[in-house]
Amino acid sequence: MKYVLLLAALVTLAQPALAQQPASATSAAPADRPVLVASTAAEASAALRAFDKHIAPAVKQGRATLPQAKRRYLQGLPAGQAFFVTTRLTDPDGTYEQVFIKVQRWQEKQVTGLIASEIGTVKSFQQNQPITFPESAVLDWTISHPDGTEEGNYIGKLLDADNR
Repeated sequence: MKYVLLLAALVTLAQPALAQQPASATSAAPADRPVLVASTAAEASAALRAFDKHIAPAVKQGRATLPQAKRRYLQGLPAGQAFFVTTRLTDPDGTYEQVFIKVQRWQEKQVTGLIASEIGTVKSFQQNQPITFPESAVLDWTISHPDGTEEGNYIGKLLDADNR
């Protein structure tokens, strides 16, 4: 399975921002590779803006193809496949972390699932916690296959290409 970046970042408090480790407790969860985004308060804001600008084309592609991926999920995926979306979780202090959610239910414009990523930055959330959020908060999507291949994951593929 390709590696995927799950960005952990601070919006209002500047601390080191790292991606998460693989979600070992959640089967078929995409793996990720840690990446330092900012290490000081002075770097944090500019680094996060630059990162968001860098991934913007991948987010655009993920959101553009989300309706067809959602239809496939709602029609039922073949046995062994899992559907994940990428979103950001935010603490009350503005700290946020980009994570995978293993989708369990999608009703109209609300997504419900389990946090598939290990949490490292936000403190109000934990891995395997149930969560419901608006479809508009989805940044990307991934369908994970039993053979380790995946569909979607445009952000991860962009970041993998950066690391080659």
